[in-house]
Amino acid sequence: MLDLAFLTSAFVTLFVIIDPIGLAPLFIPLTAGMTAQNRRAVGLRACLIAAALLTLFGLAGESILTTIGITMPAFQISGGVLLFLTALDMLFDRRQPRREGHASQDAPDPSVFPLAMPLIAGPGAMTSMILLMNQTTGWGGAAALLGVMLAVVGSAFVFFLLAPPIERLLGRTGEMVITRLLGMLLAALSVQFILNGARAAGIV
Repeated sequence: MLDLAFLTSAFVTLFVIIDPIGLAPLFIPLTAGMTAQNRRAVGLRACLIAAALLTLFGLAGESILTTIGITMPAFQISGGVLLFLTALDMLFDRRQPRREGHASQDAPDPSVFPLAMPLIAGPGAMTSMILLMNQTTGWGGAAALLGVMLAVVGSAFVFFLLAPPIERLLGRTGEMVITRLLGMLLAALSVQFILNGARAAGIV
């Protein structure tokens, strides 16, 4: 019999860590200049990749990291570094060609990095999947937890679809202000990832 209290707790935990609501504003500058169809494709691809990564880590993450000699603190630190690089792009507006609609086919696809990883399937979400999976019993419990995870990732896709109306509401100036503000917040979040990893490793 499934423990509804555990599944509810798991949903809340993953929802807070992944933060689908907070990802919607980030989706705007990362896909600026794209058509609505391309944005939907990028959002769907990012969610599918993130769901696959979280499933993999939920089922075999601890074994994989142990086998190749990677600790969770090291994983947290590396995720923080990758997120910091994205924050720099947003702060210094290095995505200007995409915003102006030039060379959109040559622009890097953000669906894998940074959307799928580390924004959706980040170190916190992967670690949570490993810890939550350790609390389940049998394939039924594992399947239920994976269903909860898919519901959270699916909600992220819904908020991605709501990004264009948000962009129209903000306008060009509002988008520039929000992009830089979110870049600052992303930089702080990335540093927090690094500090959490360093603390878990006993460095600080």
